[in-house]
Amino acid sequence: MISLLRQWLAKYPSLKNALRRIRSSIPGRRSVSTGFIQLSGADLESEAGRLRNSWQADELPGRQRVLVDRQLMHYRAGQRVDVFDVLVEAIKQLPRMSGAGTLLEIGCSSGYYSEVFGIAGLPFTYTGCDYSPAFVAMARKTYPGLHFDVQDATALTYADSHFDVVISGCCLLHIPDYEVAIAETARVAERYAIFHRTPVLPHLSTMHFRKLAYGIETVEIHFGEAEFLALLNKFGLTLIDVFTLDEDVHQGAKTAVRTYVCSKVKT
Repeated sequence: MISLLRQWLAKYPSLKNALRRIRSSIPGRRSVSTGFIQLSGADLESEAGRLRNSWQADELPGRQRVLVDRQLMHYRAGQRVDVFDVLVEAIKQLPRMSGAGTLLEIGCSSGYYSEVFGIAGLPFTYTGCDYSPAFVAMARKTYPGLHFDVQDATALTYADSHFDVVISGCCLLHIPDYEVAIAETARVAERYAIFHRTPVLPHLSTMHFRKLAYGIETVEIHFGEAEFLALLNKFGLTLIDVFTLDEDVHQGAKTAVRTYVCSKVKT
């Protein structure tokens, strides 16, 4: 019954968001992200600099893994988990990628998507990298048979076109130099780049916020969708598919969380 309900709600993201708002209003429930404050001007520059390394906090891996383990438990049991299902479906639909290939996940956290891909039967050789040494240490301990690196998404040390598929895994929204990070994602991809769980504003320009994530102060970017798509094109990426995880209206403005699937233009 629960699995069928999840499948039904996945078809109606607006209804799912309404239910989430109701659930979050119940006393005693806690959200992963809280306390959003919009930033602009001098505040944006100073806060972006001050909080750039916030995702390297040693407390974050354990706090996030509590949520991840709960999601993995459902996924192992054959139940739908929207954030997993969308990325798996996006990869399965990549043209001419039915066989094994190499895959890099940028912003891999504790490496849990490697387990998701294994459960889903995706035959890629997986590499994960993250800006946080603490996250990478947990990933290496949890999945000792796989390769994980400490890397800065704006200055990757991998060679050009090194991986068949590169996933920017819900990290771009925390990177002030996101344009450079998009360029680096495109550079190390040979065939495809996927920007997973990207918060966008379909009818507005890019906005920056300060928030608490798992109790840690950080910056979050909501991208003007037209600006974001222009950046993909600027760095030689052609959009081939879009998956919408959530849609909502906040203070009269439409918001969405999408996964963008791109092919790399050959030069």
